[in-house]
Amino acid sequence: MHRVTGFVERLRAEVDGDVLADAASRALYSTDASNYRHVPLVVVRPRSVDAVRAAVGVAVEHGVPVTHRGAGTSIAGNSAGAGLVVDFSRYLDRVISIDPVERLAVVQPGVVLDRLNDAARPHGLVFGPDPSTHSRCTLGGMIGNDACGSHSVAWGKTSDNVRALDVLLADGRRFDTRTPPPLDLPGVDPAWFPALDRRVSGYRLDALPDLTRALVGSEGTCVTVLGATVELVPLPERRVLAVLGFDGPYDAADLAPALRELDVLTVEGLNASLARAAGQLRLLPRGESWLFVETADESAAHRAAALAPHSAVVTDPARQRALWRVREDGAGLATRMADGGEAWSGGEDAAVPPERLGAYLREFDALLGRHGRRGVTYGHYGEGCLHVRIDFDLARGHRSFLEDAADLVVAHGGSLSGEHGDGQARSELLPRMYPPAAIEAFRRFKAAFDPRGLMNPGRIVDPLKLDDDLRVVVAPPVIPTRAALALRADGGDLAAATRRCVGVGKCLNTAGGVMCPSYRVTREEKHSTRGRARLLFEMLGGRVVRDGWRSAEVRDALDLCLGCKGCKRDCPVDVDMAAYKAEFLHHHYRRRVRPAAHYSMGWLPLWLRLGLVNRVSARFARFAGVDPARPLPVPVRSFQSRFPGGGDGDRVLLFPDTFTNHFEPGVGLDAAAVLRHVGQAVEVPRAAVCCGLTWFSTGQLGVARRVLRRTARVLRPWTRAGVPVVGLEPSCTAFLRADALELAGDDPDVTALAGAVRTFAEHVGPLVEPRPAAGGAVVQPHCHQYAEVGLDADRELLARAGVEASVLEGCCGLAGNFGFERGHHDVSMAVGDLTLFPAVRAAGPDTPVVADGFSCRTQIRHGTDATPQHTATLLRHRLGL
Repeated sequence: MHRVTGFVERLRAEVDGDVLADAASRALYSTDASNYRHVPLVVVRPRSVDAVRAAVGVAVEHGVPVTHRGAGTSIAGNSAGAGLVVDFSRYLDRVISIDPVERLAVVQPGVVLDRLNDAARPHGLVFGPDPSTHSRCTLGGMIGNDACGSHSVAWGKTSDNVRALDVLLADGRRFDTRTPPPLDLPGVDPAWFPALDRRVSGYRLDALPDLTRALVGSEGTCVTVLGATVELVPLPERRVLAVLGFDGPYDAADLAPALRELDVLTVEGLNASLARAAGQLRLLPRGESWLFVETADESAAHRAAALAPHSAVVTDPARQRALWRVREDGAGLATRMADGGEAWSGGEDAAVPPERLGAYLREFDALLGRHGRRGVTYGHYGEGCLHVRIDFDLARGHRSFLEDAADLVVAHGGSLSGEHGDGQARSELLPRMYPPAAIEAFRRFKAAFDPRGLMNPGRIVDPLKLDDDLRVVVAPPVIPTRAALALRADGGDLAAATRRCVGVGKCLNTAGGVMCPSYRVTREEKHSTRGRARLLFEMLGGRVVRDGWRSAEVRDALDLCLGCKGCKRDCPVDVDMAAYKAEFLHHHYRRRVRPAAHYSMGWLPLWLRLGLVNRVSARFARFAGVDPARPLPVPVRSFQSRFPGGGDGDRVLLFPDTFTNHFEPGVGLDAAAVLRHVGQAVEVPRAAVCCGLTWFSTGQLGVARRVLRRTARVLRPWTRAGVPVVGLEPSCTAFLRADALELAGDDPDVTALAGAVRTFAEHVGPLVEPRPAAGGAVVQPHCHQYAEVGLDADRELLARAGVEASVLEGCCGLAGNFGFERGHHDVSMAVGDLTLFPAVRAAGPDTPVVADGFSCRTQIRHGTDATPQHTATLLRHRLGL
């Protein structure tokens, strides 16, 4: 302990950057996107190249191993280490220069690929390799793994696109790989290496004397990359996607090599299991296997399409993006089998000569069958690279399968890794692919740069065992993992729910979708969905995060979770951090005094019903846990008391949620007017009803369940009669349709209510006569509706009303009670500044701003001069009612 303390103190004294040795940080960096777990001694986020040199120098002096990390999306266990972890992504993330004439870019190792391409695109250029993690993977990580992506058919691997590296040796020497110092490098026999474009396993000794290419793909085991000069390629003027469907599971693999004769940019394959997991079979032509063939020439796309029994040529960019999303989310989607079983990496990355892919895939499936295993396959079929997640029982072992699978790859002239690198998953298997002389040459190559073996040890050379250090079987949980919520998708087991996160890091996106709003503001790993899932996992294990349900580390990480539920839609494996947060808060504050906001805003429906809000919350906001910078809404005479009733036609029940009822009853009146206009007999319950969301979101699950069940009983006469229940507040509507079943799905009245609930747009849309065009509107969707219900019905309703909707992507930032709670105001407003506020301010003064969520409308009022309105209000005006 004294040695560790001294090491950390030296780092803090000598390194310009964040030196993180607390339990939460060590837990956050204990794994990447692989099956492995190594808890680091310390994490450093250097602010400069000199800081990197200082950190590595201190580690070497103390004999501490060094692991480099970008986005932490390595699938083979390449970027998790037990010593010093250097995270380049936080500060060393600049595109230093772009030379459009020479088609070169100089970058720091932590720059995200999409950011480089955003800088290169105005010059008509792009970096060719494009892994599916392009929105968050870093150039340093791509260099470490020799990443490829779907366009390698046209533009090659990362090693084919790097001109030079600025590197640091463990002994402190720094040099450009074009002018290296004298190095004792091994001799090479070309016969060691299979003739294969997608060979990533082992070191690229056959690239010598080109030291740059030889070091790309060395997984941080030889040098520290401080910067890179990379080559750019011309951006195609257009992209056309041919989707080829085949009746047999292997037909796509059989045909893929022939398509390389065409002028193609990609030849990607997937099977029916992956398409079903994505829920996107409707987007694809008929088939059991498919090829995605992208070209820059429509005629080439049609020639490709003619080779398949079922096909479609897609030129619409929006539909192309929807199709590519199925393929890009493969690593996440494939982690769950059709029956909900878990699937794992490890044997996911083999590559064989493309002409052997069909035969290899048949034998691979037969091997799965002999071992009693199942897999979801997809990959870069044009280059013979296959990805697969397999339902290993890691607790009982998976070594024998991986050994047999390695032998099968070698028998087909292939490589154990075609993209993801060896890491801990495959390094031990390299002697099955390479002769002893090659393995010895690998050792000599590493020793030429790192004679003490401190750079990412245990990978490629002198490997760690492939079945050690598995994070999923690290130890039995130290606290019960049976959840108070149903967590139906995970059998009620919170541990299984946290294992949904496999670390692919889509939550690290900073554009597109909704998740994860607080991460987009803070850029802190602990505020990402992935980070929070890892802390919950470590809390259950109790080895690093040791206080169980009382954990301050987990509480602090969840404090800035807005509960937006964006992760439930955007995460490839449907991690629902809002539900996990409610579960945690339920246990964390059990039999303890809660924060004041839990009593004030958590119990808000009751205080409003009793008429206490003005006398308590508004007057004594600082005692109620409300941030003083946030104006409080003022309650008015309720919608229930104002509702005029009546109307002829089919019965419909308008749900008087707390926010509509007490703060904006005009929305309810507008909705009732529209419903009557389209021939509905509108009814409203006279008794107080509430879905229970405010209690749920603050973790008061027992009260939330009682409130929900009472409401379901009150509405029983309508639900049993089959009367639709129309909600106006999206958070309440989404809650009643989804979370209510997690909270009290065993109650038949709750189940009936969940089945009866409709959004306003879903119910009214088909009944509204189309109207002539009347201009556009800026539309801010509620995050809960985005996650649970979707926006198709709203788009269709607005279109029928003659409104061209500009639908925004991203959370408003208020998120129910979150933005009102003390200490959250700055983050809340910063989230609004990401997308919502700029879009509203940019809209013309006569452009309607539509937001169905009360929180969204409140945030718009607080952050702009606009007057937002509910869809019901807009529609009433359009109908002239």
